[in-house]
Amino acid sequence: MTLKDVAIRGVETAGPDATVPVLANTMDEKGVGSVVITEENRVVGIVTDRDIALTLARETDPTTLTAADVMTPEPLTMPPDAGLLELTERMDVESVRRVPIVDDNGIIVGIVTLDDLVRLLSVELDHLAAIIAAESP
Repeated sequence: MTLKDVAIRGVETAGPDATVPVLANTMDEKGVGSVVITEENRVVGIVTDRDIALTLARETDPTTLTAADVMTPEPLTMPPDAGLLELTERMDVESVRRVPIVDDNGIIVGIVTLDDLVRLLSVELDHLAAIIAAESP
């Protein structure tokens, strides 16, 4: 199984000039924990709900800030043909929960999150449990 098999399409994106309130509203309305920051569909950063929460805690007026001010620049990205094991190893090493998936030209094609992987593992564990149950007397 490769990342193209599990990546979520329709990633929420914004430009580096999007304001923090716009980013927060997007996350709230779409029910997502991050917005990938792009320029010409190429990933240049990512803003997470945690980034926004920390910004709100330390800034007196976060409404004047933009994605460029609070984003993680040049986040970890992976190609669609990478495997799940490679992805999880990189997520562990880089301590990230969300990884944009990009094609050979650096264009965003999807995203894989830790939550996605946990749901996938849960389904796979259910399948394994069913096999065990079917073989039990």
